[in-house]
Amino acid sequence: MIEFFFDCSSPWTYLAFRNIQPLAAELNEDIRWRPVLVGGIFNSVNKGIYAAREDMNSPKNRYMLKDVRDSAREAGLSIVFPPKVFPVNSVKAMRGCLWIAQDAAAQPHYLTFVEAVFAAYFTREEDISQDDVLAAVCRQAGIDAEAFLAGIARPDIKDQLKANTDEAIQRGAFGSPTFFVGDDMYFGNDRLPLVRAAVLRARG
Repeated sequence: MIEFFFDCSSPWTYLAFRNIQPLAAELNEDIRWRPVLVGGIFNSVNKGIYAAREDMNSPKNRYMLKDVRDSAREAGLSIVFPPKVFPVNSVKAMRGCLWIAQDAAAQPHYLTFVEAVFAAYFTREEDISQDDVLAAVCRQAGIDAEAFLAGIARPDIKDQLKANTDEAIQRGAFGSPTFFVGDDMYFGNDRLPLVRAAVLRARG
């Protein structure tokens, strides 16, 4: 099994979300989707990320933006980065992923919802922290928007997001996307070849 710790506020996670699915299908391997709050990870173990983002015109950050665009083109995606609202508060969207995974009616639309959240933020530059934006995403994905908004306010859903985030930190994560194959951790969309190798290695 491949564990995928993710937050929809990261463009590299959008790329990895797209790219991990055909990889897992090729390997006939399950993906365990693990929503987290990447801001919580940064605040705990990677505070330097905020200083690194202060000057988006630095040579490194200019290259980073080019890298996102190049990678998006190869993945067949349209990514605008940074969007008008950056960074965005993704807590409601990530709680939503947890609620959808538990709701029998919504569960079949899980991946459609995640894809729609990414597209809303990184393609249409919509503020995914807003209830009306998430409600529209739900309708697009075939999910009951009222049930969704009620579900993400549940204490158990809030607790689960915190627990996932804490677990990711405890296991060594410092950002999103983070993958685990057993105890082996891999970070970033560009590490998917190593994820593939780890799956094959684990099979002996």
